Amino acid sequence: METTTPPASHIGKKISRIRELRGMKQESLALELGLSQQMVSKIESSEEVEAELLDKIAKALGLSAEAVRNFSEEAIFNIIGNTYHDNSASLNYQCSFNPIDKIVALYDEKVELLQRLLQSEREKNEILKGK
Repeated sequence: METTTPPASHIGKKISRIRELRGMKQESLALELGLSQQMVSKIESSEEVEAELLDKIAKALGLSAEAVRNFSEEAIFNIIGNTYHDNSASLNYQCSFNPIDKIVALYDEKVELLQRLLQSEREKNEILKGK
């Protein structure tokens, strides 16, 4: 079974893969670079890219040129595989607030509103009794 990872020296394929991982289309990258989509396609099929152009592309992708040159999809999968495990102890699902406090605060707001409405109705009744 063959892998689909690009050869280590093929900068164009690295650019293409980084762009895809970022969810960016060739048209978007072309627009940021002031190039045509066809030119971006040609760059992505090139084994080498000029240093100045690589700097511009890397900046558009939110990376450094060095990060693009050293990009390795296998390294990313290794990092993910070594970082995330299916152990509940390693996952942090803690809220940044106490949900019970939020419920109590909402309840208190509603009680206060109902008390003000009740007071308003009492005042209306007193005014009507006085007429």
